[in-house]
Amino acid sequence: MNRPFVHINAAMSADGKIDTAARKGAAISSAADKRRVDELRARVDAVLVGGKTLLSEDPKLTVRSADLQAERLRAGRPGNPSKVGVVSEIPDAGVNLQQFLSAGPARRLIFTTRRTAPKEIARLQQAGAEVFVQDGERVDLAAMLESLHRLGVRHLMVEGGGTLIAEFFRLGFVDELTIYIAPKIFGGASAPTLADGPGFLTEMAPKLELLSVEKFDDEGGVLLHYQVPIKDGMN
Repeated sequence: MNRPFVHINAAMSADGKIDTAARKGAAISSAADKRRVDELRARVDAVLVGGKTLLSEDPKLTVRSADLQAERLRAGRPGNPSKVGVVSEIPDAGVNLQQFLSAGPARRLIFTTRRTAPKEIARLQQAGAEVFVQDGERVDLAAMLESLHRLGVRHLMVEGGGTLIAEFFRLGFVDELTIYIAPKIFGGASAPTLADGPGFLTEMAPKLELLSVEKFDDEGGVLLHYQVPIKDGMN
């Protein structure tokens, strides 16, 4: 299949949690890591988040640095990468996605299914989003990636959440992984992890190759950089 290069970037506590049990988008990254993420966003064509992250956090997904935006513009690229939301069903009540829809300027792409009401799809389109509606109960990630590739996305950064990341790994669609590990313990059996979902049996667990380890001096966090080996028939 034709798909973008997929880079997953995440921040987690030392016990592997990407949020607290409250699931309100806990601050994890240090200032230095936030600058690193901004530089990553400035290099990619699109930034993607899953439904829980999109609906509960309403992320901006923009490049914060004016200098980095200017570099993109000088290279003939939009100031911000495209924003991509993957959500199988958007509630009829009408979720406030003000930051996702208005922060920018940026192209806004939402992939959903027919479980989302037509009036909700129309509302998003009126707000400037391009909405791609699939059949089925859940968004087909393979079809979504092919659509993104057709739209010119060659380098995609995935920023969560844990259920979506696990599915990308299960399908063999991950090429690169960076994880900032903060010197914090969140705990909580219900707190989300880097890869949620049903999990993997030992023999099916995705394998990673460590490329580098970097310590951040501002708060003592550690950055792990991995690549995912290509398997026959995968990636």
